[in-house]
Amino acid sequence: MVGSSPNRLVVGILEACCRQLWGFPPRMIPYILRRMGTARGLWWFIVNMPRYLSTLHALGPLRTHLACVAVSLHNGCVYCSFGHTFAIELLYFRERNRLFPLDRHVLSEWIDLEPRQLSAQLHRVLQEAGLHAEAIWVDRALALASGSIQPVDRTEARLARLVQIISRMNEVAIAYGVAPDEAHDTINKDVALKERYATVRAGVA
Repeated sequence: MVGSSPNRLVVGILEACCRQLWGFPPRMIPYILRRMGTARGLWWFIVNMPRYLSTLHALGPLRTHLACVAVSLHNGCVYCSFGHTFAIELLYFRERNRLFPLDRHVLSEWIDLEPRQLSAQLHRVLQEAGLHAEAIWVDRALALASGSIQPVDRTEARLARLVQIISRMNEVAIAYGVAPDEAHDTINKDVALKERYATVRAGVA
């Protein structure tokens, strides 16, 4: 369902907030407001952005982005899986000075995988990256996204809210065919790191 054009002032305010946070205005913002309506969309941001940031702080950036990637691939969303994978690539490169074994540009090949295949692919990547302990978070996120489990503790309840937030964004991005943009994390503002990463990635392409 296509809504009316969003209020430009509200779009500008939300874009400015995200530019402050991530260093760029995500392409998604006007589409969320168009899909939900300006007032409802603004309220959605007001309620859910603090929840997302709280989860990012509690679980840590890498674990949060991994969950977002798993859910977005499960839901068939290239836009969100691209942005969160790019964040993982940069975080991993900064921490370990080597490339993460998954390149965001090949994610479209994973969109139509069955849940079991997707889980196996993500497990393989995490094992190759030396992040074996993170596999359980991928599995829990996928299980929550599919509705096969319910949260059993406070941490899983937090993860379940994250799944709901990302699934809503997936829905909008898919509906409007939003093209991928940049890394959905504050690390995106580190221009020097991004340039060094691009150079190293290009050298092995």
